[in-house]
Amino acid sequence: MSEQTPAAPQAQETLSFSEQEQIRREKLNGLIAAGNSPYQITNYEAGRTAQDIISGFDALDGQTVSVAGRMMSRRIMGKASFAHLRDASGDIQIYVKRDDVGEEAYDAFKNTDLGDIQGVKGFVFKTRTGEVSIHAQEVVLLSKCLKPLPDKWHGLQDMDLRYRQRYLDMIVSPQVRDTFVKRSRIITAIRSFMDTRGFLEVDTPILHTLEIGAAARPFQTHHNTLDVDMYLRVETELYLKRLIVGGFDKVYEIGRIFRNEGMDTKHNPEFTSIELYQAYADYNTMMDLAEELFQHVARTACGSEVLSYQGKEINLGGKWERIPMAEAVKRYSGIDFYAWETDEQARACLDDRHIHYEKGATRGDCLPLLFDEYVEKQLIQPTFIIDYPVENSPLAKRKPEEPRLTERFELFINGTEYGNAFSELNDPIDQKERFIRQVEERKALGGKNAKVDEDFVNALEYGMPPTGGMGIGVDRLIMLLTDSASIRDILLFPTMKPLD
Repeated sequence: MSEQTPAAPQAQETLSFSEQEQIRREKLNGLIAAGNSPYQITNYEAGRTAQDIISGFDALDGQTVSVAGRMMSRRIMGKASFAHLRDASGDIQIYVKRDDVGEEAYDAFKNTDLGDIQGVKGFVFKTRTGEVSIHAQEVVLLSKCLKPLPDKWHGLQDMDLRYRQRYLDMIVSPQVRDTFVKRSRIITAIRSFMDTRGFLEVDTPILHTLEIGAAARPFQTHHNTLDVDMYLRVETELYLKRLIVGGFDKVYEIGRIFRNEGMDTKHNPEFTSIELYQAYADYNTMMDLAEELFQHVARTACGSEVLSYQGKEINLGGKWERIPMAEAVKRYSGIDFYAWETDEQARACLDDRHIHYEKGATRGDCLPLLFDEYVEKQLIQPTFIIDYPVENSPLAKRKPEEPRLTERFELFINGTEYGNAFSELNDPIDQKERFIRQVEERKALGGKNAKVDEDFVNALEYGMPPTGGMGIGVDRLIMLLTDSASIRDILLFPTMKPLD
């Protein structure tokens, strides 16, 4: 029996393709049948980027260069054509002439489609209109685009499709890629800031064996080998503070946090935070550090401490206002926290204002509810709200002069919380009592496996020095510095409900 050569693979055919998609697949089948499959090329050395050539024109004029990118436009004018290729740095024009590349190569170029990925080799020149271009001597099809791109003038208008198909969003909208380049630079600037101040970057577990936290709802999974339920972390705090106990003085972690909660313009089930801890420091040290960090990153990423965010001017410069929560509530609502002598009086006050609270709410529980109702939306310029009630600050140290309150702050900008920090509680006895209350609250919210983290209490019993700690929502900071209205705009692949 004679050996037969396998038939060349054909592009998949289906009645569900649009007319344009079918035409593109027919072109692909023709290439494959002729032995010119664009997918067989494994390497193409693009020695320059579009931006390299444009910015370095004076030195490169007349020099031979090679580039590769996606064809975004084309004008065929008989025996010569102009096109624009887009690579990661931007767009550059190419000039393809039949007499220079050969009739066969020119016909093949004319048979390509917008969106196809091309490799071009030629010499640099400037057109009569002054546009830096490449006069092609060689054009190679590197990959076939089987779907037509959105209209170049309108881009991708469907917001849902933009988030689901981020790759298409970036193809047609270079400014979207710019946002994610800036995101990377912001995170690099955060790391640089922390590293130069002597903090050590560490990694802590993402999978936890305990369901911790009162309000944050975790994602649950199961480890088959150990036959135990596990939970994706809702914070990195307790492991990082174990490291302070172990002898590190300054640590931080930038990483993903997971919370099985609602989704809106400020919340995604997985998000990026930075948590940092410094021994022999308190929440005042953390406020100073937050100011310096935000100002450094703004200067690095935006060139200024004064930003425009959704039509508002935000000034990150200078010293930021520091207001006790009780004072802020009194300023914007007229209600005096210190005038409440009993928990019943506090609840009656909320009843009068039609503000919901949980059964048995204390004065300390009621104060943050008034803050949420009257104050938060007023805080446009950077503001530290300090001295939170102990009831909703289970990991913060009490204020010595006012034990009902803790040395805790949250940072607000444009009515949104950006950071949370404490003088960390290092009293193991007090900590365990607060954990017990937190577990009861978690169980009341449906946490069936909520337990006290006994190992963390055990660590505190060995002694943790006075410590300042802070967590910052990195995604929200990136939203601010890129003037993005939604967290989905600065996440490459935001969580989306499946289409089916």
